[in-house]
Amino acid sequence: MSAPDAKLLEEFAAALAAGEPIRRDFGSGERLHIDRPLPFLVVHVGRRKEPAARDVVSANSSYLLARNLGTAAAIVKLVAEAMTERFGAFVMLDIGELERDRLASDAAYLPPFEMSVSASDDSAAQTARLAFVAAAEQAQTKFRVPQIARPKVADDPAAKLARLLPKLPSLTLRFAPIYRVPESDAVYPELRERLVANIVDAGLQAVAAFAGSTKSLAVSTHRALGRKAFVDAVSRADRAIDDVAQSFDFLLAVTPINAQAAWEEFKATSFEKPPRFLYRPLTIDVARQKRALFSVAIEHFEDPVLTTLYREKQQELDLQLSLLAAREMPRFVEIGRALYGPVEPSLLAMARSILDETKPGRGKRTGEGDDADVRFVERRAKAMIKAYAGSDDGFSASVELRDDLPSGMMVSGGRLLIARSTTMARGRVEALLSHEVGVHLLTYFNGSAQGLRLFRSGLAGYEGVQEGLAVLAEYLVGGMTVGRLRLIAARVVACSDMLGGASFPDCYRMLVRELGFAESTAFNLALRVYRGGGLAKDAVYLRGLLEVLAHLQAGGSLDPFWMGKIAAAHFGVMQELSTRGLLKAPRLMPQFLSHDQAAERLKAARAGISPVQMTEN
Repeated sequence: MSAPDAKLLEEFAAALAAGEPIRRDFGSGERLHIDRPLPFLVVHVGRRKEPAARDVVSANSSYLLARNLGTAAAIVKLVAEAMTERFGAFVMLDIGELERDRLASDAAYLPPFEMSVSASDDSAAQTARLAFVAAAEQAQTKFRVPQIARPKVADDPAAKLARLLPKLPSLTLRFAPIYRVPESDAVYPELRERLVANIVDAGLQAVAAFAGSTKSLAVSTHRALGRKAFVDAVSRADRAIDDVAQSFDFLLAVTPINAQAAWEEFKATSFEKPPRFLYRPLTIDVARQKRALFSVAIEHFEDPVLTTLYREKQQELDLQLSLLAAREMPRFVEIGRALYGPVEPSLLAMARSILDETKPGRGKRTGEGDDADVRFVERRAKAMIKAYAGSDDGFSASVELRDDLPSGMMVSGGRLLIARSTTMARGRVEALLSHEVGVHLLTYFNGSAQGLRLFRSGLAGYEGVQEGLAVLAEYLVGGMTVGRLRLIAARVVACSDMLGGASFPDCYRMLVRELGFAESTAFNLALRVYRGGGLAKDAVYLRGLLEVLAHLQAGGSLDPFWMGKIAAAHFGVMQELSTRGLLKAPRLMPQFLSHDQAAERLKAARAGISPVQMTEN
């Protein structure tokens, strides 16, 4: 049992006394990592290959990887003395794996798996053990639950380190390697990730219980004890994945460049033959970008939350690249279904209900005024961007007028693109600019300020809640009209018909004859749904709006959504990362929240409001 070098201990002691972060590799696979002073240290000791245990340990904000007990005991003692002086209490979590999964069998059911947790005799460590056991028992690991033994430290063969430090509060955990394929060197990757994430979470709950019991540290949530710094591997992967994401503009690539000519052609056939759409040539080699995407290593992040976020983004970019490769081919529709999902029956029912409640003729354009041409829209867009830039010079958005877009606006990165053919009611200009500038551009620039580019390019699946927030913005400035809501609902119905096999002419006729849309409006709507070969993206507007309204009615805050481009499913993740200090508060807040009637309308949304009721305020 060897001890560490005296100079190394002196180095650690100096850093601990100064309260400085420590990340020091000092041997073959040995490391001390403390990103800030905390009243705990998670430890793994040993030379035996235990990758899941090492992953659990290294996912923490304060951890030690050591090859032998002597080294571990000396460093733990040093850290414990410094942190006890600072916080008044300290606990060690010693984590490792059992040699094998003894309870595994070929039975038709999945048996429990072994786990052992011993704790020192002090009441705070016993409280921590209770919290760990409760959390571990609640978390299923692919339908296997832990069968937890609770030996005394004196009777626990794994508690060697705890016995070397008898006065130190401690937990000693060992778990069965259920992620290993029996009689093989292979592993179940998904099972390993789930197991690691569950034990990391249970460990943080144990530490939070210990801190509460000893009053050594006040924490709002156990997740606040997680890492406040990401390793270099995260920054490298973030740049590499962003390089792939920025190499193409997916929506531009699948948006026709000949919308007006296609409309004339469609009219010439008496609306019987599908129009021919032309697209920009691809500027990327899809296969090359896929190789670059999956060459990005995300296995060494030491943070299960970030690992999951980047893996999800890899999968989303893979689907987008597959769609570009399949543009105008029959398989495009099915890949798009995989990316955006089907139109679920409840969403379709809501869309049809909205259309039934808002028959043509009910909605009036009172107060919208005359139509505005593209120059007016451009001036108002530049004025809004200038106002945001006046609050933060990092908001460097630009406006481009384009001849190769259908009528309307879209955001691409930090640019607002406006088709030269655009005209709209003046009363809708402020609402649509709040949609595009106040949500899409604002979250792009706020995400850019987070330190990780992922939050500007967008977490996987972000488009739904982004569009929901953007539609909410239209409502908050008083710009949600019956016509706009009918358009959003009709997109859902059109997507459903397209996914069900309807042709472009069939969908167009349904929009005109059954739903009462003007011919040019119906054409542009169908164009969006059938672009590229059939894209179900447009169903996300209503789906996202319903998610946002449900979130508000449940008492949820909108603030985390302004930090960057995130999905509704990531709301909890954003709160955790913010609590851990990995995310910054939004640099800019949407101007539409300061609109005269915004507070009252937001209050109505929190009280519970239907999409149709949004047109009445």
